[in-house]
Amino acid sequence: MKILVINAGSSSLKYQLINTDEHRMLAKGLCERVGSKDSYIKHGADKDERIFAQYMADHEEALHVVFDALCHSERSTITSIDEIDAIGHRIVHGGNYFDSSALITPDVIQKIEELCTLAPLHNPPALKCIQVCQRMAPEMPQVAVFDTSFFQTLPPSAYMYPLPYELCQKHQIRKYGAHGTSHRYIAQRCAALMERPIEDLKIITCHLGNGCSISAIDHGIAVDTSMGFTPLDGLMMGTRCGAIDPAIIPFLEEREDLTPTQINDLMNKQSGLKGVSGISNDMRDVRKGAEEGNERAILAYEMYAHSIRKYLGQYFIEMAGADAIVLTAGVGENCDRMRRMVFAGLQPLGIILDQEKNRRDYHGKERFISRDDSPVKIIVIPTNEEFMIAQDTLEIVNAQAS
Repeated sequence: MKILVINAGSSSLKYQLINTDEHRMLAKGLCERVGSKDSYIKHGADKDERIFAQYMADHEEALHVVFDALCHSERSTITSIDEIDAIGHRIVHGGNYFDSSALITPDVIQKIEELCTLAPLHNPPALKCIQVCQRMAPEMPQVAVFDTSFFQTLPPSAYMYPLPYELCQKHQIRKYGAHGTSHRYIAQRCAALMERPIEDLKIITCHLGNGCSISAIDHGIAVDTSMGFTPLDGLMMGTRCGAIDPAIIPFLEEREDLTPTQINDLMNKQSGLKGVSGISNDMRDVRKGAEEGNERAILAYEMYAHSIRKYLGQYFIEMAGADAIVLTAGVGENCDRMRRMVFAGLQPLGIILDQEKNRRDYHGKERFISRDDSPVKIIVIPTNEEFMIAQDTLEIVNAQAS
């Protein structure tokens, strides 16, 4: 079965065409900086990757560019959309509605739309992609794979907030988490690399990029995660502030005469690395500024590392230790300096980074970067949410057909 996986980010659109019968990726690509005048598309795999400047005003235009690249580029593996058997979509927020992936129906679409307020950077573009695909291929089955479903196993002590209980029940206020598909994948790969059943392991998984989250996975079950009611909570991120004193919100509303909508925009789109550094939400740009001596960039860099260390410590204590810490996504996979800052001084906890392994550039490769004698293993694993989405899509489409 040929399954197209669509992963719509706030300003990006990743895609892979996967042949599940052969366990082979046929094509992949990434539309970057969607909505910006300098948007572009990377299409192809590894050495065959090509980059094309292409203005894409929104995710709808990006998706048309994707289909054109899949069907009409010089390295096309299909000639028509009709050759695709199903489409799987990554959806950030499924609320309490979904504890597993689901075949997309009008009811599922309605619920995704209802939850847009809880994931304002991701659910709307994902919903747009679903609607565009339905118009272009109305008979093709589509599946929604929810980041939040992996965290439906959290115990009430971890997912409840200390607000009036009745309000939480009435409005379904709880910790939902996000990046669940990524955390699920890297935890499974961690167990495979360690050659141990995941049921025997305590793993802290770290998805560190423009969006950031850390999860505690105890014997294969997610027991806590840093993102909360929305993806805004938890770690400092590219444009999100992460966890802050909630009293800051009414304070700013009053002092700056801001509306709740403006405050929400400020915390989601103007904060984090971008807000502190004044340079960019991209860690590469912030690192460059820090190396050049920009004081705000240095501060942003240090705050980002400090935020990660806090959650590592929290989950290490929560699970009474860990067998492995896994890092993934743009920063986790590629920024050796940030990894060095995060793990500095943790030797007394049995977390010992191998400085030489950490410096080596094995771009896109799974690797151990802890010292051989480190009781807690540190592993870099490139995430593959698309593989997980394709697997879920295959299972649901096959179940629907039987």
